[in-house]
Amino acid sequence: MTADVAVSLSVLAGIVLLSEATRRLLARALADTGLAVYAMELVSTFQLCCCTHELKLLAEVGGIEPRLALTLTYLASVVHALTFSGAIGNPSGALEHAYHARLTGRCALQRIACQFAAACVARAAVPVIWGLGLSGLHLRHKLLGFPCLSPIHAPLPKAAAVELACAFAVQTAVTHTRAVEEKYRVHAIAAVITTVVYAGGSTTGAVFNPALAFSTQFPCSGNSFLDYSLVYWLSPLLGMISSVLLFDKVVPLLRSKAAPPPYRPLETKKRK
Repeated sequence: MTADVAVSLSVLAGIVLLSEATRRLLARALADTGLAVYAMELVSTFQLCCCTHELKLLAEVGGIEPRLALTLTYLASVVHALTFSGAIGNPSGALEHAYHARLTGRCALQRIACQFAAACVARAAVPVIWGLGLSGLHLRHKLLGFPCLSPIHAPLPKAAAVELACAFAVQTAVTHTRAVEEKYRVHAIAAVITTVVYAGGSTTGAVFNPALAFSTQFPCSGNSFLDYSLVYWLSPLLGMISSVLLFDKVVPLLRSKAAPPPYRPLETKKRK
C-alpha cells in the first residue's frame, strides 16, 4: 500500500469519525426539536460527498488499481449505510419515500434542501483538506490548482442512459431488500453499487445521486451546466421513477392478467 493510499484512508476514516461524533452530538442537542432528522441529513450527505471526493481523487489522479478502487467503493458504501442514522443522502431517494408516503412532501423537500446544502459545503471543504498537503497526491493536486475534468466520456444520450440504468438498478435493489435483515441488506446494496460503478464508472462516473453529482461532478470543466443537469439530475430521477412504476404498477398488473381464473367446479344437474 502506497503512502498516498494510506493517507487517503486516514482522511476517509477521519471524515467518518468526525461525522459520527457530530451526528451523536446533534441528535442529543436537537432531540426534542424535530430538527434532528435534518441535521442527520446534512451531516450524512456531507460525509458521503467528502468521502467520494477523496475516492475520486485516488482513482482519477492517484491512479490506483481498479480492483482496489472497487474494494474501497464497496467498503465506503457499507460504512455509509451503517452510519447514516436514518438519513437518505439522495434526492431521488427522498422523492421515492414521499411517493410511498413514508415522508410528507414538505419533509422530503426539506431533506433535499439539506442534501444540496451539504453537497455545497463538502465541495468547499475538500480543497481545504487537500490544501494541507497531507500526502504527495494532495500536494500535487494543490500545485495544479485542483483541476477537474468532465467525467462524461460518451455522447450525452449514452451518458444519460448509463446514469438512468445505474439509478434503476440501485433503486430496484433497495426496493427488493427492504424485508432483509439490516446487517445483510447493507452488503447486498453495497454489492449492487459496486457493480454499477464497475459497469458505468468509465462512462459517467456512475454517480446516480443528484446531490452527490452537484458536489463532485458539476465543478468539472468540459461540459455545460445543462449537460450535467441532464445526465446527473434528470436521468437518475427517471431511473428511480422507472423502477418504482415497474414494480408498483406494471408487474402487479401483468401478474393479475397472467393469473389463471379461479377454479369453479361444474354444477351437476339434479337427476329427476
